[in-house]
Amino acid sequence: MTYQASAPVINRPNTVAVGTIVWLGSEVMFFAGLFAIYFTLRSTSPELWTFEAGRLNVPFALINTIILVLSSVTCQFGVFAAERLQPYATGWKPSQWGVTEWFFLTYGMGAVFVAGQVWEYATLVSEGIAIDSNAYGSAFYLTTGFHALHVTGGLIAFLFVIGRVFAVKNFGHREATSAIAISYYWHFVDVVWIGLFLVIYVLK
Repeated sequence: MTYQASAPVINRPNTVAVGTIVWLGSEVMFFAGLFAIYFTLRSTSPELWTFEAGRLNVPFALINTIILVLSSVTCQFGVFAAERLQPYATGWKPSQWGVTEWFFLTYGMGAVFVAGQVWEYATLVSEGIAIDSNAYGSAFYLTTGFHALHVTGGLIAFLFVIGRVFAVKNFGHREATSAIAISYYWHFVDVVWIGLFLVIYVLK
């Protein structure tokens, strides 16, 4: 009888990536509840929705949406750099950028998106659409506001990952996994916003 000299290598899934995906599953349920609230309130006040939705600045929201969607693209380029274990740029061309450069760009675009939402909120409040003004205001600020909080949380996570890159001497698989995990979250909030944009700004 012969025996193997060594046991076969078992590639277990990364616990950080799996944990992130499981947590995002709970976030899907959370936002599904927000969508349900929005559609329920909308079904009870169709005339109010028609009037208030007509006051939204759709072109501005579209530009803000494009910025957020493009930030998902830059985030993914940061992931590609992390998979190459490249923390910093090796040249001035974008094709030579590392994790820090792509994530800094993603952070800036995400910050512009949040600033755009704050400006939109200020404009709507000045026009009489506040969270306590009517059912539409409550639904609008609850759905978009919670999303803005999630984007802000993503921005904080980007700073954490970038800081970790600068803190370690050698960029390894553990740091790359952190970068990939935050990309899962960022892609998720981008997809959620696309749904919110279509429901709130496009669907009349």
